[in-house]
Amino acid sequence: MPRTVFDEAEYERRIERTKARLREEGLDAVVVSDPANMNYLTGYDGWSFYVHQAVVVTPDRDEPVWIGREMDANGARATTWLSESSIRSYSDDHVHSPHDLHPMDVFADVLADLDVADGRIGLEMDAYYFTAKSYVRLQKNLPEAEFEDATLLVNWVRVRKSEQELEYMREAARISENAMAAGLEAIEEGVPEYEAAAAIYDALITGTEAYGGDYPSIVPLMPSGDHTGTPHLTWTDRPFEEGDPVIIELSGCRHRYHSPMARTTFVGDPPAEIERTAEVVVEGLEAALDAVEPGVTCESVEKAWRETIAQYGLEKEDRIGYSMGLGYPPDWGEHTASLRPGDETVLEEGMTFHAIPGIWGDDFGVEISETFHVTASGAETLADFPRRLFTT
Repeated sequence: MPRTVFDEAEYERRIERTKARLREEGLDAVVVSDPANMNYLTGYDGWSFYVHQAVVVTPDRDEPVWIGREMDANGARATTWLSESSIRSYSDDHVHSPHDLHPMDVFADVLADLDVADGRIGLEMDAYYFTAKSYVRLQKNLPEAEFEDATLLVNWVRVRKSEQELEYMREAARISENAMAAGLEAIEEGVPEYEAAAAIYDALITGTEAYGGDYPSIVPLMPSGDHTGTPHLTWTDRPFEEGDPVIIELSGCRHRYHSPMARTTFVGDPPAEIERTAEVVVEGLEAALDAVEPGVTCESVEKAWRETIAQYGLEKEDRIGYSMGLGYPPDWGEHTASLRPGDETVLEEGMTFHAIPGIWGDDFGVEISETFHVTASGAETLADFPRRLFTT
């Protein structure tokens, strides 16, 4: 019995919306290789994205077709709602083959079986796990096909969440709260950074009394000391020292759905400049959240932040948030809407964002972030955790 986490009707709705996009774009098929998009359409969940795999959707077939490594086909049977005829696999000699075999040879055979060998086929050209060689091999095997870039086609279908998706994200938020508390408690002078990381990981997997956690798409990020102006560093062997600012960005994960959160702490008594910056970040974040409602644009939410921090002589050139939810390594973002100048995406009920308006300078950085859901009445922040600078 498949262990899908949504009912079949929800998957069918997702497929129908994807088919509608195919028709709008005049595509005869789309090859979906992003593991998050594969999961979204079929439920497939396995750590097999390091080899070539995909889901193929056509406008006229009821079910998509999963294609992957033969040893992973049972994973498709275990986690998807697909019938046996919709599960296709390639033999292991196609993996790192010394015989000039490639998984795209089998992909091409499947596309031919679906009668689209000479059709317009969408590919996720900028997806992490779709390689240049895959593209070249498909072109060689299907010389009559016309390939189009459909990188974000499914991502935009995903942008509005169902009630069950939102519930999984709320459950992820409970895990995020526990993990953040564990990390903050572990950080003190003399403690190696990896011990704080271990405490966070323990909480991320232990979850809550009611349910456990999955592995997150991004490891806990923990820049500290002089490096808090660089947001994407992890932990080291270095012990925390008095005078260290420390940023923690993490996310609980529940059935592949995330609810990221960032907080900043300080080992010892923080200087006035860091305290002031944290207060401005919180004020600006709250102004941005207050600006959220259906019908406004992403850029108008960012503008509320920008105008708030400008009163204090601060500015930030980077985006302050992005659409996110379902994800696999290396990213939980959906790569669609961003809270930034020039993004005229209109907010709709059911959209979810990670608002992360960090200030990163040459000497230190401050991050305080929230995941929010766009509701009819504004932003629902999914986590319930103090929004301030912490100290140890």
